[in-house]
Amino acid sequence: QVQLVESGGGLVQAGGSLRLSCAASGRTFSSYAMGWFRQAPGKEREFVAAISSGGGITYYADSVKGRFTISRDNAKNTVYLQMKSLKPEDTAVYSCAADKFSSRLRVEIPRVEYWGQGTQVTVSS
Repeated sequence: QVQLVESGGGLVQAGGSLRLSCAASGRTFSSYAMGWFRQAPGKEREFVAAISSGGGITYYADSVKGRFTISRDNAKNTVYLQMKSLKPEDTAVYSCAADKFSSRLRVEIPRVEYWGQGTQVTVSS
C-alpha cells in the first residue's frame, strides 16, 4: 500500500514558477515509477510527466516539455514537479501517482495503482 500526499500548489501569475511535491508513505517507494497528472475543469485527466523508479528515465507531455521537470528523492520518499514559464492553460488540479510500470503511467491511466488527492494550481493571466 502506498499513500501519496501532494503539496505546493497555489496561485501564480503567468510566466511564474511553482514546485509541487508528493510525499509517499511506505518502504517500497523506490520500486515504483511515479507520475504527475492534471485535470482542468470540464476536461479529462491528462498525463504530465513520469519518472522511472531509479530516477534515470523521464517522460513528458509535449505541452510541458522544456518548462516542467520531474525529479525524485528516494531517500525522502518524495517526487517533485518543477514548473516554470507557467501559462493560464496550465491551471488544473495536479495529482501524483505511483505504479510498478512507467508505461502504465503514460498510456494506461485508468489502471494506475495509487493516486494522491491532488493540489490546485491556478495561473492568472
